[in-house]
Amino acid sequence: MHWTIAAAFTRDPQKDRWLVPYVPGDRHSFTLIAAPPPRSWHDRKRKTAGLADWTNAWIQGRQAWEESRGGVITLFPQIATTTALNRRLSLKRKPVVAWTFNMGALYSGVKQSVARFALGQVDRFIVHARAERSRYAEWLGLPIERFTYVPLQRVPIPIVEQEDRQNPFILAMGSAKRDYATLFEAVRDSRHPTIVVAARHALDGLDIPPNVEVRSSVPLDECHRLAQRARINVVPILNDDTASGQVTIVEAMRMRRAIVATRCVGSEDYMEDGVSGLLVAPRSVEQLRAAIDRLWDDAPLREKLAAGAAAFTEGNCSDEAAGQSLKRVLDEVEAAA
Repeated sequence: MHWTIAAAFTRDPQKDRWLVPYVPGDRHSFTLIAAPPPRSWHDRKRKTAGLADWTNAWIQGRQAWEESRGGVITLFPQIATTTALNRRLSLKRKPVVAWTFNMGALYSGVKQSVARFALGQVDRFIVHARAERSRYAEWLGLPIERFTYVPLQRVPIPIVEQEDRQNPFILAMGSAKRDYATLFEAVRDSRHPTIVVAARHALDGLDIPPNVEVRSSVPLDECHRLAQRARINVVPILNDDTASGQVTIVEAMRMRRAIVATRCVGSEDYMEDGVSGLLVAPRSVEQLRAAIDRLWDDAPLREKLAAGAAAFTEGNCSDEAAGQSLKRVLDEVEAAA
């Protein structure tokens, strides 16, 4: 079957091939749809999607729908929504697969009604946390069978730095649903220098300890360098409903780093406590402080967890593993069409 692929990161379809090279066999063919250029850099810094985001999602979703000779694959909920609306407005019944369907929050009221109206047209949702299958199914009023868990894929990241042993520090990155209030209390009055890379809105109203340095607008390659230099990567999450922090967690695991993370929807499918990282209870200052102190003073444990993290992600979060999963999903959707 022929599939068009609509992803907001596809600028040059000849170079940004996503998982296409890793789908085995020749049963499926693909055309990638170029994303419209960003309309406003300001919108990129918003906590929620702006009008420009939705306009671009509509343009790309409509093009993907019109050009597909078989079905459409979307990445991220905005384009899934606009593509599904095109299907609802069309007489054609081409299948739609919504890959990387990760809502930051489960809305109620009008937003939920609109989501149910549009997304009911999606044949298969790909989520990256097992618990999200039932939560999204209930939220959208759809059968749980339409939701498939596939581990989040991230490309290998070159290791260009080693742990900074002369000036060790803790690193925490990310802005979406982060629990920096708990982190700050865990490191307050400690001897552990800490760097937080986050948008300013993620820290609004918080009392930042003197041993914490906050950085914003850090380029991605520098974020990776910081993660590699850090003695400990910490991912504190405050999200009881859906997955947050998975990109930060999986990338740190792929870079063979020792991680402490909140046990939640976004972490427990990827990290095994004591094997590939340390998991702590949500909102627990005591557990987070104890885990950080334990790892800070135990280099062999950090190496053990780093090795476990790298082994898990190599086997489950690679391009090759995701390509196999994509083929399996497309085979199933085509057979049911």
